[in-house]
Amino acid sequence: MIEGRKILITGPAGQIAFPMARELAKHNEVWGIARFSDPASRQEVEAAGIRTLAIDIADPDFSELPKDFTHLLHLAAVVQGDDYEAAMRINAEGTGLLLSHCRNVEAALVMSTVSVYKPHPDPWHLFHEDDPLGDIMLPMAPAYSIGKIGEEAVARFCAREFNIPITIARMGASYGPRGGLPVFVMQALATGKPVTTRWDPCPYSPIHDDDMLAHVGPLLEAASVPATIVNWAGDEAVSIQQIVEYGAELLGLEPRIEVVEVPGASIGSAVDATRRLAITGPCKVQWKEGIYRTLKELYPDRIKPEHGRQEEETQHD
Repeated sequence: MIEGRKILITGPAGQIAFPMARELAKHNEVWGIARFSDPASRQEVEAAGIRTLAIDIADPDFSELPKDFTHLLHLAAVVQGDDYEAAMRINAEGTGLLLSHCRNVEAALVMSTVSVYKPHPDPWHLFHEDDPLGDIMLPMAPAYSIGKIGEEAVARFCAREFNIPITIARMGASYGPRGGLPVFVMQALATGKPVTTRWDPCPYSPIHDDDMLAHVGPLLEAASVPATIVNWAGDEAVSIQQIVEYGAELLGLEPRIEVVEVPGASIGSAVDATRRLAITGPCKVQWKEGIYRTLKELYPDRIKPEHGRQEEETQHD
């Protein structure tokens, strides 16, 4: 647990950042910066005890932002869209400007993505941090890989130029009640829609909110110059097909999956967790437990009672 520190978090209203910022704010002075185009999201962040400033990383004005933060969690990014210029300006240049302003921090965590890896022909290949980088070629986010590779390069430069201990954490399939790939799959199931994926099987390494929060402290402690690079994903490789089948079982539905191949795109996004395990230790929330808990929170009246009792008994064994 991190306590008594002054922490800056970017994108504090986001799916990953909000639960993390909310918990950290219980024992630390936490600031959050974002555009805050939605006043309701800013109110939610402030209600969690986080001090906010409206700052656009694409064209930032840091004049009102302190420079005495002890730690930086740079979690904001532009993901969707095909605007490569915006992806580089926000993800790469914005990261450099932010790290320059926060060059006095004790440690910074810059969140990247496993989407920076060059596609591999084996869907069950576990991407290692030393694997080749490349464009994952996802049609819903064509500029994402390139923008995040640019971000990593800038962060690596800033670690050496400003002597900032940095961990670059390549996020996998994060999830919790606020969203994430496994949750989007469950929501499609719950509303009677087929789940579309690009290969059979299409594996990921899902990681639950609780484990991400537990990993923040160790990942910051592992920050270094040159930057530490690590996959930030779960311990288990599991396919979308397996997630759909388990979610359908919990909801009492028939699994519906449509495979739509994307030529050249990555057909798997599972990772080698060895380096992260050495830093954080193993995850505490296994994928089935995490899916069950998340579905129970989102759809409490739809979980099959007999399965719920069995699952809870398993968790207490």
